[in-house]
Amino acid sequence: MGVMGELLKKLIERIRFFIPRVSISFFVFLLFVLASMIAAKIINWIFSKSNFRKDILSLAQKANKVAFLVFGTVIALGTAGIDVLALVAGLGLAGFALGFAFKDILSNLLAGLLIIIFAPFHQNDRISIAGLEGTVIEIDLRYTTLQDKNRKILIPNSTLFTNAITIIEEHQQ
Repeated sequence: MGVMGELLKKLIERIRFFIPRVSISFFVFLLFVLASMIAAKIINWIFSKSNFRKDILSLAQKANKVAFLVFGTVIALGTAGIDVLALVAGLGLAGFALGFAFKDILSNLLAGLLIIIFAPFHQNDRISIAGLEGTVIEIDLRYTTLQDKNRKILIPNSTLFTNAITIIEEHQQ
């Protein structure tokens, strides 16, 4: 048997070793996807039985999906034999660096989360903030969208969180 035969034999041995691991890893990831779907159904059921606002439901659904997919990916990679400690440490350092790079975006996300939770204003309320006025048509994690006569105004949530807001007309929920 020549050099090529030895290399082919080693390759086949490695494939036989990794196929079961990769298969189990894929199955573990699919379990997390399934668990995410089940958790989404439970979240929808809980929110349908209570009087939470739709934007909080949307936030809970997104957080559920991201959490399950991140944990599922890390656990699946660990099952496949990849050293996830180094991966998690690397993600932590990358997250720290990205936090500084995207601090404005992160402050908008955090402000959006707090606006959704504390609800100083609601959809269809007419508000004034930093010289801008309009009817709130959407509140998401990054921007609050106001509709003025013939223009849409996207206001970063950090601006809403750090400036005085005047509620001109409150819409009954």
